[in-house]
Amino acid sequence: MNRKIIFVLLIQFLLAITVMANNETYRVGSGDILEVRILKPEQITDRSTVSPGGEISVAYIGAVLAKGKTITEIQHTIQYRLASGYLKYPVVVVSLIESNSQNFTVSGEVIRPGTYQLQENTTVLKAISIAGGFTRFGSKSRVKLLRPYTDKPGYQNIKINLKKAMDGDAKADIVLQPGDIVIVSEGFF
Repeated sequence: MNRKIIFVLLIQFLLAITVMANNETYRVGSGDILEVRILKPEQITDRSTVSPGGEISVAYIGAVLAKGKTITEIQHTIQYRLASGYLKYPVVVVSLIESNSQNFTVSGEVIRPGTYQLQENTTVLKAISIAGGFTRFGSKSRVKLLRPYTDKPGYQNIKINLKKAMDGDAKADIVLQPGDIVIVSEGFF
């Protein structure tokens, strides 16, 4: 075989493995856009946005809980429910089209406050950098992280010591999670 063809096949194989790994680890959240394709016995393709309640709508079966589940878990749930009386031997493929739930917010005394897409291993220091850094009034000693509780409404308040983080202390530079809010307060003069 030609080296070029082997190289292309290798790249496609590696991409397929990456997609499969993401299907097993990525947890779907509200606002994510999923595509549900029923391939057999008839082809139906539908895109759904995960509702604030965590559900998507699927042909024949209606609402399916998606929030907090992996893509693979959602796919198995849909396939099982379709096979339980609606379609004979259904083949279902679920894909993540757009991730809108994996976000963090930076507010306060930064150049560009706002909501940003969460990337792997984004820390507080990196989040402030993504938001353009401190304004001239921003205080490096008055930074906090609000982290949503998973079991109840509200936020855990975590004080961030950016001086330690900038000196290389990895424990001081906390890795962000979906829904985190970094707040940079104004310094006192």
